[in-house]
Amino acid sequence: MKKYPYTEKKDTRSGFGAGMAELGRSNPNVVALCADLVASLKLDTFIKENPDRFFQMGIAEANMVGVAAGLTIGGKIPFTSTFANFSTGRVYDQIRQSVAYSGKNVKLCASHAGLTLGEDGATHQILEDLGMMKMLPGMTVINPCDFNQTKAATIAIADHVGPVYLRFGRPVVPVFTDPDQKFEIGKAWMVNEGTDVSIFATGHLVWKAIEAGEALAERGINAEIINIHTIKPLDEEAILASVRKTGCAVSAEEHNVWGGLGESIAHVLSAQHPAPLELVGVRDTFGESGTPDQLMEKYGLTANHIVEAAERAMARKK
Repeated sequence: MKKYPYTEKKDTRSGFGAGMAELGRSNPNVVALCADLVASLKLDTFIKENPDRFFQMGIAEANMVGVAAGLTIGGKIPFTSTFANFSTGRVYDQIRQSVAYSGKNVKLCASHAGLTLGEDGATHQILEDLGMMKMLPGMTVINPCDFNQTKAATIAIADHVGPVYLRFGRPVVPVFTDPDQKFEIGKAWMVNEGTDVSIFATGHLVWKAIEAGEALAERGINAEIINIHTIKPLDEEAILASVRKTGCAVSAEEHNVWGGLGESIAHVLSAQHPAPLELVGVRDTFGESGTPDQLMEKYGLTANHIVEAAERAMARKK
């Protein structure tokens, strides 16, 4: 099994900030909009270097999305930014009508997603956003796993023509992917090849999947781990190729099992290659206040939970 050592931990939202800073220097059409959360979204460098290309919209997320849609008509590439809960649930109508239905080239960038928002509690811990966004026709949905991949994804979506939802978070996580990587939208990343069980993970759960793979290896189980950073369009070929080899699968995500990555994988497998699939995710409930580690343990999103799911999937295969 390939090892992924790391020397530092960073938050994925800082990867977004780093990507925006680079885009500010390389793409004059990129503009940034924020709903009164500049520090949280790490936009300071972009604003300092490009003050005329930043729009502070205040706590008016619906207006921000509408303005962003209008900016595309003049050839700009607007990146909206706020917390994931406000970036989707609060403005779904505007996203559906003004961005998705209209096919506008807006990049909806959402931080503080999932349970790892922590102590802010259920009102801010959105666990439905991937489902909401993937159901919109024409919407690309991306959920990168670490600082480097988030930076690369931020840069890549500027070249993609069409609406994009980019999801990232607040907690610091290991930085283990290549700092010079080329991010390919819709192309899954093979983390570790294996033969016994496929583990498809996204976002913060990719590192948990790597830890689970190491634990499974100690038990003589060879897990194949794949990073599904693009929820839509989904890399169906990679999923099918892996499960045809291993015969069973696990999905892992910091999201409700209803509407998330696992549901998409289940759709692919049921239609083209039926096989046992175990879903690691939040089980049809809201979150609550607590530290990120406490919540990940309580709601079943740790490496140990992935290990247990892999063993269940393998048992069903037999």
